[in-house]
Amino acid sequence: MSDLRAKLTACGFESNDDYEFLVRCLFATPHTGIRLLNIEGDGERRKTAFAMALARALEYPQILYHDFTDTAPPLPQLILPPTRDELGRMEPPIEPLDQVVSEACAHSEGEPTALIIDQLQAADFREHLRLYRLVKEGIWEVRGAPYVANPRHLFVMLISEASIYHGLRKEGFRVWIGRIPDRQLVYSPGNFGLGTEAEPLFRALHQLFELLEVAPTQSEFARLLSDLKLHVRTLEQLRLSLYGRLEGVERERLIDPRTQDAQYQVLKTAVNWLMVEEIELKSDSRSPQRHKPKLESDP
Repeated sequence: MSDLRAKLTACGFESNDDYEFLVRCLFATPHTGIRLLNIEGDGERRKTAFAMALARALEYPQILYHDFTDTAPPLPQLILPPTRDELGRMEPPIEPLDQVVSEACAHSEGEPTALIIDQLQAADFREHLRLYRLVKEGIWEVRGAPYVANPRHLFVMLISEASIYHGLRKEGFRVWIGRIPDRQLVYSPGNFGLGTEAEPLFRALHQLFELLEVAPTQSEFARLLSDLKLHVRTLEQLRLSLYGRLEGVERERLIDPRTQDAQYQVLKTAVNWLMVEEIELKSDSRSPQRHKPKLESDP
């Protein structure tokens, strides 16, 4: 596992995919303006988890977040008293977007700052244009007052479920965060401290994963193995464990008749694996007792 993958996992985002190349493109390539990452994909809030984890993995001391679908954004740390304009009219409160972006600009003057703008598809198109000016010129204007960002310190991540303004797409680097990782890892028993007796089970699991169109991470695979060893004894229990442990699995595929044979093969090989382990544990006895658990589909 690469250093960045390990850091992302520690920060709450685990994936088989490696994003080292992404970071090199973003930060090791000469660039004018604000560095921008456009996060796309079908991973729903997995994209948000990636953005947060990336900012933490890169050790940004300041991480600011705004969600355009949040109907009740958190109150700012400092609440200013109401003000009046030059004509004595009461001015409306600062919009949440203006509050968070102006804070990001101010923080960037002194230290590295990550700004995450989520659910951009819910924003008025004029906000796309304002964000374009921010990443292009480093300026965010609020009621005529400009806030200037330091391009060496500010890093902006935009998350949208729909197409964004062309200029923003051109200025940023795009990354796809899918429901399941693009990279399918083929695990072996040795990865989990097991012997060759577990190889039939691993082959059966990989065949099932292909049918289910999932790519388990190492921790997901380890938890599934633990369930198979300690708890799973029927097909229904296997389905519950698969759905409970694998983030990308779809319930419809688990009940699809085309995946049933592969599921039964996993269950059968798991039972055989447990029987071999039991025999090895009793290897000091001349006549070990073989207690084979009964399968749900056995006669």
